[in-house]
Amino acid sequence: MHDSNAGEFLKFANVKKTYDQKTLVVKDFSLHVKQGEFVTLLGPSGSGKTTVLMMLAGFENVTSGSITVEGRSITQTAPYKRNIGVVFQHYALFPHMTVAQNLAYPLKVRRMPKAQVKQRVDRYLELIELEQFGNRYPAQLSGGQRQRVALARALIFEPTLVLMDEPLGALDKKLREQMQFEITRLHKQLGFTVIYVTHDQAEALTMSSRIAVFNKGVVQQYATPDDLYERPANAFVASFIGENNLIPASSPALAAERLTASLECGAAVTARNGDCDSTDTECVISVRPEKLAIAAQGHAYDNQVFATFIARHYVGDFIRYYFALSGGSHLAVKTLNDTKAPDFTEGQSTVLGWMAKDCFAFKTSTYTPQGKQR
Repeated sequence: MHDSNAGEFLKFANVKKTYDQKTLVVKDFSLHVKQGEFVTLLGPSGSGKTTVLMMLAGFENVTSGSITVEGRSITQTAPYKRNIGVVFQHYALFPHMTVAQNLAYPLKVRRMPKAQVKQRVDRYLELIELEQFGNRYPAQLSGGQRQRVALARALIFEPTLVLMDEPLGALDKKLREQMQFEITRLHKQLGFTVIYVTHDQAEALTMSSRIAVFNKGVVQQYATPDDLYERPANAFVASFIGENNLIPASSPALAAERLTASLECGAAVTARNGDCDSTDTECVISVRPEKLAIAAQGHAYDNQVFATFIARHYVGDFIRYYFALSGGSHLAVKTLNDTKAPDFTEGQSTVLGWMAKDCFAFKTSTYTPQGKQR
């Protein structure tokens, strides 16, 4: 591929979608994807991410706006002419064809010579480590093997762009993790561009070069996994990506990058300013469970609050504690499972502490219970 389009391999410009001419399922969607990137569209159910994927595949019409690949508009191009590979959650393999025949199908449709088809099928069976399974039928394979064949079939004609819609949704946890590894391995090895749809945040964080977080048809933030986790753009992103404590606060006073606000329990806290401005009278303080310290009195933490112990959940490699503040807010704290993990009796009081650099203050308007990941 030449480099002139490297910065903008795929581009959505002001794309909108409505089914009833009244409600926009996708509102003014714009996104740039570089050649070879692994971009995930992440969001709750009904947020518009699958609709975007379907418009890109050509299975749904674009109401307005444009989609271009390598500088050429594909908005009016028929799906089969887009040279795009698609993998769905349900494997969609032909049951009456063997694995090798399933893989050969996209190549035969493209009229590739027989000898080349065999060569390519053998190579892809090797890539997905199913060399011995070419003569089996889909019904004779496990779920994970079937999904690997579906993946290989989407890649075998060597499309420049591959779309994946919840491809691992039907698999159990262990198999999902193996398949995440398989997909990222093939992506690195073959260098195709991926647009991946999921509502599983851990999957998005481990697999993607960049993630677009959706809510109600609008992209809330488009950034690398580290950026989304460490520097969320608003309360929705903070609550949707990973675990988070969101504590209501009032009277925010802005000072440069920092902000001071009062919690309902009466404690004053200092935080990094996420998206608040001088007109906001309320905000939410966002702090990750692993950034909180238990029994923090006597230590130099910027923020300290008195809290009452409610419960402790043992998760294996870490322990999750739940505390209540006097204003009614609840906080979760994660600590490593080691000799220093404290023990409490229900109702016992302690002090929780955290640093100002580890928390953000956000407008309350972007915080909706839909985004809560409890």
